[in-house]
Amino acid sequence: MEGQFQHGYAVVIGAGADLPVTIDDAAAVSSLLRDPTRCAYPPDHVALLTGEDASRSHVLAALDSLVQQTGADPEATAVVYFSGHGLELPESYLMPFGYRLDDLRNTALSGKEFNERLRAIQARKVVILLDTCHAAGQADAKAALGAPSPVPPEVLNELQRGSGRVVIASSRKDEVSYAGQPHSVFTTALLEAFSGYGVFEPDGYARVLDLAMYVGRMVPERTGDRQHPIIKVANLEENYALAFYAAGAAQPKGLDWPAGGMSKAADWPGSQAETWMRMLANYRDNLLLIEERMSEYVEYQEIPLQLVKNKRSTLAQINDLEARLKQRDTP
Repeated sequence: MEGQFQHGYAVVIGAGADLPVTIDDAAAVSSLLRDPTRCAYPPDHVALLTGEDASRSHVLAALDSLVQQTGADPEATAVVYFSGHGLELPESYLMPFGYRLDDLRNTALSGKEFNERLRAIQARKVVILLDTCHAAGQADAKAALGAPSPVPPEVLNELQRGSGRVVIASSRKDEVSYAGQPHSVFTTALLEAFSGYGVFEPDGYARVLDLAMYVGRMVPERTGDRQHPIIKVANLEENYALAFYAAGAAQPKGLDWPAGGMSKAADWPGSQAETWMRMLANYRDNLLLIEERMSEYVEYQEIPLQLVKNKRSTLAQINDLEARLKQRDTP
């Protein structure tokens, strides 16, 4: 299993300009995906656009290239990461490098355009990661732009059209996304999740629900419940793999953040009891997602067998971990 995660593809965008942290965030995500000892995406499968290279025309070209790459690979997994401003006026926009408020049509990326590119991606596994509105800890440039738009509505509507698509955005519409050291709070959690923190089971893969649930827990915890990621899942019938987390090895590799950072390599695995408790919380969160998905089916629609199997497996894992913890606490 060791080697490259051959079917992984990504476009990683950091707008820069008045949000320099977005460049560092995007570079870190790209580096982790390409790292042969971690996510192990083939280097030419990851497009990194930051600063001047993250202009509207370059972003559109990179997304078009992603459409072509994934269209030629029936087993493709596609990741699109954008770090920068989001805006709603009322039409929604993602703001790449060089945007102009007096000419958004030609300098920004509308939600409609972005959604058209996403719709063209034929991969059955597509994850959109949006780290928008980096206002906290910096000049509040966001307020000067207009209403924040963490997720273009068109993208949420697209979820209903296919399967295997997940959107995770850094914060709610009325919140800011907090900066941090060395990366924003949201992107820090993403990097940790891609490195195997919070996995349901150590099988070598960073899976989509593992990532969603880990980010959904850690960001509110680290911001004093002031920032809450948006997680939208539709028609998801399996907890599919997004990447390796240690080039196929089962043991996650810790991340060493500089002094003062929020995460340390020692966070994983911790004591055995702490590990079991984290796993238990993960499985319970996963069960809620599965049950929410199952509730979407009406009486005359058969619930997909994979969902039923996932629920049974998750319940079995919960019972096993609860029994281990109870046995450990019994004198």
